[in-house]
Amino acid sequence: MNHSFEERLAAIREFYEILDELEKRVGGRRKLAQCDGRMHWPARGVYFFFEPGEIRTTSGDGLRVVRVGTHALKEGSKSTLWKRLRQHKGQGNGGGNHRGSVFRHHVGAALIDRDGWSGPEAKNWHISGSAPRDIRQAEVPLERAVSKYICEMPFLWVEINDEPGPGSDRGFLERNAIALLSNFDSGIASIDPASDKWLGTWASSKEIQRSHLWNVNHVGERYDRSFFHILHVHVTRIRD
Repeated sequence: MNHSFEERLAAIREFYEILDELEKRVGGRRKLAQCDGRMHWPARGVYFFFEPGEIRTTSGDGLRVVRVGTHALKEGSKSTLWKRLRQHKGQGNGGGNHRGSVFRHHVGAALIDRDGWSGPEAKNWHISGSAPRDIRQAEVPLERAVSKYICEMPFLWVEINDEPGPGSDRGFLERNAIALLSNFDSGIASIDPASDKWLGTWASSKEIQRSHLWNVNHVGERYDRSFFHILHVHVTRIRD
């Protein structure tokens, strides 16, 4: 049985209350534009991106979370939190590699549609895997536009240094936070829906368009309320 509107609304309010506590403990939200690897980052964690102009209109005040993510869910993975965030940020020259970050891929695809990118920078955007140097060079202007967009999105992160694997707390928190925040199910009234100008409206993924999140996986799932306890435990372990 699906959660009722009232149950989900109360759960989302509780979720943002925990994020408010997280924000205090980590010293505030950051933007990738001001971040680098010399800053103190936990080895592993879960991150929550907000977006300028995307406001909570149902559950309360302030910006709404538009993407939830983690890393190192495969056993043996050596990926770190900063390495994942750096992939989203792009390179020092403003470029980047959208084939190494599905987040960048989705933002770029939406920019192509919204802004009418039609040159060589957009022609091969959806090619997966590796691409020849000439294609990657042609894509630099669009990669820079993606970096500029993502780097202005405030985010929070919670340290969860568990071992890589599908049973990690990080994976559990990621999929349940996405399921909670997603407006994908059109049969249920939206909570904190996207604004009319949200870039994700032009995304190539129907999951992004309908969920109002920059996520594709888990947007149509039901959330398990037990994830609140796990999130709260990890947040309260952070020294303020």
